[in-house]
Amino acid sequence: MRLEGKTAIVTGAASGFGAGIARIFAREGASVMVADLNEAAASAIADEIGGAAIRTDVSKGADVAAMAQAAMDRWGRIDIVVNNAGITHLPTPLEEVSEEEFDRVLAVNAKSVYLTAREIVPHMKAARAGAILNIASTAGLSPRPNLNWYNASKGWMITATKTMAVELAPFGIRVNALCPVAGETPLLASFMGEDTPEIRAKFLATIPLGRFSQPEDMGEAAAFLCSDAASMITGVALEVDGGRCI
Repeated sequence: MRLEGKTAIVTGAASGFGAGIARIFAREGASVMVADLNEAAASAIADEIGGAAIRTDVSKGADVAAMAQAAMDRWGRIDIVVNNAGITHLPTPLEEVSEEEFDRVLAVNAKSVYLTAREIVPHMKAARAGAILNIASTAGLSPRPNLNWYNASKGWMITATKTMAVELAPFGIRVNALCPVAGETPLLASFMGEDTPEIRAKFLATIPLGRFSQPEDMGEAAAFLCSDAASMITGVALEVDGGRCI
């Protein structure tokens, strides 16, 4: 029960890595708010884990403010926030990605971190405690061609994690990131461009441990970094990638 008594918001938690994190947080004793654009799927996860659900577009300030307020109304404090919601553009030459796609990727993957910080950091500062976890990617460390603006958004998230960690450390707030390799999530086909046995085999050949990241892998790593066992860890971008970045 590494997170017993803790309260946590997990964005993009209706599926994929976010659902895995929400499930393991609940298993470890946390009260979890499942935030996602897909309200029905969020409610299903929340019902499964005994948490709460809220429909949230993390790229919109009003939605993020409502999410934070709902958590404060429910619990009176926010101990943990996991910025997991993310999207990508399809593998495309960088100059051919549309402006609309670029804006959406940066809004969901980068602006959302600013918006959650704007709403939640003041509560954590008042409590002199808190853990923020940003779900970045190996794409921010070892970028691949044709995912240029997605790669850049995840590199931004890693830099944001480090600068947030330095600024918020005096207030007792820790900020870390996880960098998964592509996993068994709804975004997998988008990363690969096409989901075929041949393309999967080619991608898996780049991962020394020979498998994709699973939601449970992310959940276990997230639970550790957000627990008191990691009280001396801040500003790290932990690779959960089976050796992909070596």
